[in-house]
Amino acid sequence: MKFKLFAAAVVASVVAAGCSSVSRESAGPTGTGAQLAGTWTSFQSGSLQDSCTNFSWTVTQFTGSTGSGTFSATCFGNVQVAGTASATLSSPTTANWSVSAGASGPGIPVPCPLTLSGVATIEADVIRIPYTGSWCQGPLSGLELVRR
Repeated sequence: MKFKLFAAAVVASVVAAGCSSVSRESAGPTGTGAQLAGTWTSFQSGSLQDSCTNFSWTVTQFTGSTGSGTFSATCFGNVQVAGTASATLSSPTTANWSVSAGASGPGIPVPCPLTLSGVATIEADVIRIPYTGSWCQGPLSGLELVRR
């Protein structure tokens, strides 16, 4: 099963809902975790059967080039995902990120751990997040786009 997450969850450790565009230049100092601060949400979605919607990553803590925070999404139409995400900027435009979360919903065993990781690309006010990972139902992979 493909598990498309609305991307920004991913760039660091963030997640919550909201959506207004902010340029990277106004997001904070270049090359620091502060560049990731704020709430990032998905702005594209696929079919509810094979993707996630309402993806949100809220970066609330940053030290040096590392940011972390909360993450959430709704996947496959009725699976709730929530956890933490963290990211470390490897350049002003790329970040290594990971998510550790749990999934719950009809027919989903408890606990149902979910992990994702990848290298995100910051493109002005958008973060492109390719990801791979796994959850209790199998492997996950995809690409999400998020913005503030």
